[in-house]
Amino acid sequence: MAILVFVESADGKIKKTSLEAVAYAHAMGDKVTAIALGTIDKAELTAVGKYGASKVLTVSDERLNQGVIRAYAAVLAQAIQAESADTLVLANSSLGTPVAASVAVKIGASLASNVVGLPDTSSGFVVKQSIYTGKAFAMVEMKNQKKVIGIKKNAVELKEVGGDATVSDFTANLTDADFGTKITATEKATGDILLPEAEIVVSGGRGMKGPEHWGILEDLAKTLGAATGCSKPVSDIGWRPHHEHVGQTGVKVAPQLYIAVGISGAIQHLAGVNSSKYIVVINKDPEAPFFKAADYGIVGDAFTVVPKLTDAIKASK
Repeated sequence: MAILVFVESADGKIKKTSLEAVAYAHAMGDKVTAIALGTIDKAELTAVGKYGASKVLTVSDERLNQGVIRAYAAVLAQAIQAESADTLVLANSSLGTPVAASVAVKIGASLASNVVGLPDTSSGFVVKQSIYTGKAFAMVEMKNQKKVIGIKKNAVELKEVGGDATVSDFTANLTDADFGTKITATEKATGDILLPEAEIVVSGGRGMKGPEHWGILEDLAKTLGAATGCSKPVSDIGWRPHHEHVGQTGVKVAPQLYIAVGISGAIQHLAGVNSSKYIVVINKDPEAPFFKAADYGIVGDAFTVVPKLTDAIKASK
């Protein structure tokens, strides 16, 4: 089986979620080729081989640095044909998900997103999807010869299985029509660790009582090497920037550890975090709904608990 993997980058670095997609593809079959669009450091591209890709195609057209979905889909469709690939694998993301749908339409492929397990090929080609914001699973048969598979974050174990990949230029035929969408501005989230890629997230809610009290959460996050997030009401009233809003209508996260401080646990917030491996809730209200979804809960005042927790973590290092 020939598999093509679309790898995304940010600031010239390959995203961890894309490396997970490479690892998934390697577990599916032996012939794995990755493709990266835009300007990316060659050392980053060769390192993709450590996770199972034997070759990386690079398309260094500067126009592709902006992430125009139609142009990306055109390149990937051409690469699938050139490589005689049966399957395209990519990470579920704000870019990967619409690109996957566009490619599937272009090549007449079956499409499955939020995939969390390797396909069962004992009778057809069946993949396991996470549905209903992670509350259930669906077994979906992909019947077309061509297939596009979007991998859910943290669904694949990331481990090194090989050495450096060879890097080759790929020339795609792109027209002005492929760049018909013009991106006039891009607002990037700030911070050392960004929410979509974070392994640990520390979030605060209205229980923090004001933006001036966020220092204790930032200190905890820094100690843990975590990203910071917040509930929707917090971003709506301007205590924190909107790019930190975690929830159904904000950023959906799937870290190894999610720490919720002073957040009641409305269903809209839970929908954005319930794919986290472990959830820790700190709230002085023992009846807060979030405790029902928590793996661990601490009933107490955040302004007492969080500094003590931070000190304990620092002491253990």
